[in-house]
Amino acid sequence: MSDGRAWEGNWKVRIYERLRECGYDSLTDFAGARPTASLVALAEELGKDDVAGVQILSGLLAEAEQRKQVTRFVRDVLVRMLCKSLPDGWPTVLDDANRFKVAKALGSWIAYTPETHKERADKAGDALLATPPPPGWRPLGPDDELLLTLLPDEQV
Repeated sequence: MSDGRAWEGNWKVRIYERLRECGYDSLTDFAGARPTASLVALAEELGKDDVAGVQILSGLLAEAEQRKQVTRFVRDVLVRMLCKSLPDGWPTVLDDANRFKVAKALGSWIAYTPETHKERADKAGDALLATPPPPGWRPLGPDDELLLTLLPDEQV
C-alpha cells in the first residue's frame, strides 16, 4: 500500500507510463486482464509505493465515462468487491458472519458507484439479497450473466 507518495508529482502521467511499460494503452485494458483483482492489487502491480487504489478507481471511471460504459464500470467494481469479500463465492447460508461479508462488499461497492448509477446499484444490491445467487456463485468479470441481468448496459 502506498505511503503517501502516490499523490506526489503528476500521478496520472505516472500511471499511464507504467501501463505502457506493461504493454497496455488504458487502465480499462489493464484491469480487464485481471477482472477479479482488487483495486489495491491493481495499484500495487503498477507501483507498490506510489500508486493508490483510489487512483485506479478514478482512472477507470474517467475511461468509462469517455467510452460511455459507466454501467460496465459499476459491474466491474462490484466483481472486485465481491471477490475480495467473498473469495469462495456467495455463501451457502447468510448467517451473521456471512451477512457482514456481503454487506461489506455491497457497501464498498455503493460507496464507489457514481451518483448517476447509485439508485440502480441500490436496487441491484437489494435484488441480490432478496433472491440470493446460488451458493458458490462468483462473478469472474463485469459481463457475468447475472450481473448483466441486474445492471444491463444502457441503450445508447
